[in-house]
Amino acid sequence: MTTHAGAAGLSHVQCLPTDEPLANAWRQAADEIRARLAPWPSSATSPDWRLHVRTPDAATKGDVVWLPLVPEHGLGTMASVKVEAWRASGAVVLCTSATAQGHVQDTLYTSDGVYRVTGVDDPAFFPAFAAFLDCGFEPHDALVLARAWRTDGSHAREGDEGDADTLGAWPTRLETFPTVLGQVPSPGRFPECPARLGLYPVLPDADWCERMAELQVGTVQLRIKDPAHPKLRSEIERTVAAGRRVTHDSAWFINDHWREAAQAGAYGVHLGQEDMAALSADEVAALHASGMRLGISTHGYYEMLAAHHFRPSYLAVGAVFPTTTKVIATAPQGLAKLARYVKLIAPHYPLVAIGGIDATNLPQVLATGVGSTAVVRAVTEASDVAGAVKGMQQEFARRA
Repeated sequence: MTTHAGAAGLSHVQCLPTDEPLANAWRQAADEIRARLAPWPSSATSPDWRLHVRTPDAATKGDVVWLPLVPEHGLGTMASVKVEAWRASGAVVLCTSATAQGHVQDTLYTSDGVYRVTGVDDPAFFPAFAAFLDCGFEPHDALVLARAWRTDGSHAREGDEGDADTLGAWPTRLETFPTVLGQVPSPGRFPECPARLGLYPVLPDADWCERMAELQVGTVQLRIKDPAHPKLRSEIERTVAAGRRVTHDSAWFINDHWREAAQAGAYGVHLGQEDMAALSADEVAALHASGMRLGISTHGYYEMLAAHHFRPSYLAVGAVFPTTTKVIATAPQGLAKLARYVKLIAPHYPLVAIGGIDATNLPQVLATGVGSTAVVRAVTEASDVAGAVKGMQQEFARRA
């Protein structure tokens, strides 16, 4: 099996104290899991972590404290105060409670937020958590990957683990992943859209969208972020009308403004992760009742699971590469992550890759198996717009 460069041991994770038998057992099991995730690009910029067997008196940035036996009713007052103090100092705290037989509920506290999931317990969970942290994943993404991990290997679809040159034993079965808690109820699955949305220009105004209609581009998004835009309604109405002039596989979306999109009879809307989380249960129900397709932005495994709760029409993930088009808090995903996202998500939802994609890197992106790529500057800054669109569409056609 091809293994990553650090297969002999974890590069960014310590299990402490080093003379503690449980810490050594964690480390050995994590080393073995890390090797099975090969190949995985090593990164000198990945953060370093210290995982504690014993509850430390103090914890700061880089420390991970696991409280595995939290009562189901939650932490007591004194423990809550200590957790908040650790969190304020930059530490990561994971609290786990046993629920139904064989299931657990995790609450992860970081300086950026609180993340809650429920899933199946597995003896290898915490070593798997260490292994995914060592891969450079944010703690909330490492958490859901670790909860997906199964000692018996059932987290990978049959044949995946044998494909060592691409995936190793990576978790690729969505049903083994945990459920994200704390979201409003899902009203049901949103209408389907084409399984492979192809080239997907994301454009700033109706003029640009109308140019795409002239070129018969099947998938387009109008993205006007300002809710006070003086011509918002007319821009949306013009874009919807332009999309109807596309005669084959027209799937045109409006970013953010779902009420105005519904009034204009739009095919679909695209919402960011924060926009979706801000909707009330009644608003989500109204969005579903509109009959529009729904796409949701994601930036990693945890957010994919949060979006999966609502059964959208498609998921978007990024940024694949660095981008100046949008300020994104997460680091660029890269092609190795994208390939694994495709294996996990594509059997269930159309997946759209976004962020820094242009004609030059498009072949590499499509080589991951993703069925759609959103592009912005590759169209809006092209000296020959029609030629740029045609060239990228031909790249998709070669892989059809």
